[in-house]
Amino acid sequence: MSAHDFRLILLRHGETEWSASRQHTGRTDIPLTPNGEEQALAAGKLLAGLDLHDPLVFSSPRQRATRTAELAGLTGVHIDNDLAEWDYGEYEGLTTPEIQKMAPGWTIWTGVTPEGEDAGQVRTRADRVLASVLPELANRDVVLVGHGHFSRVLIARWAEFDVTEGRRFFLSTAAITVLGYDYQARTVLAHNLTAQLEGPRR
Repeated sequence: MSAHDFRLILLRHGETEWSASRQHTGRTDIPLTPNGEEQALAAGKLLAGLDLHDPLVFSSPRQRATRTAELAGLTGVHIDNDLAEWDYGEYEGLTTPEIQKMAPGWTIWTGVTPEGEDAGQVRTRADRVLASVLPELANRDVVLVGHGHFSRVLIARWAEFDVTEGRRFFLSTAAITVLGYDYQARTVLAHNLTAQLEGPRR
């Protein structure tokens, strides 16, 4: 295999109570819901189907990410603080409609986040993550387990877009994105892959 045959896999954590209600969850260390645990287990089956080559695994330090990695069957997980979610500052725990009552038209991609991170700070973290994994991609696949907004920033930066273009890459809980190369150009090979969970038995 050549260096450009290896892939960068992003896995968002499974559902939490706050992700289900669309509350911004940055520093708050909230656990998975029972459904989130099922999602993480199902994501493990998808990962197995990708036939990963000697994967190197990094996770956000938040329990919703580390537990997702564990349930997905990932081993040898290294904690990378740079994979933590966007710091929402004063908007932690609020939904976008709630924030827009105070700041009309606000989005995480275009607005100001008081006492939180701005797009430039998040870009610096994302670029640092990508720079650290590039040498590893010469020899193996890499898996990053993290969060919704920050993973979308990673996708945008991998594709050499501005941070704001992360808004184009909606990402479900426990979803997988596969990044790689096409004729040596960085590309998105697959996005927002999720497993179909079995419904209740009748």
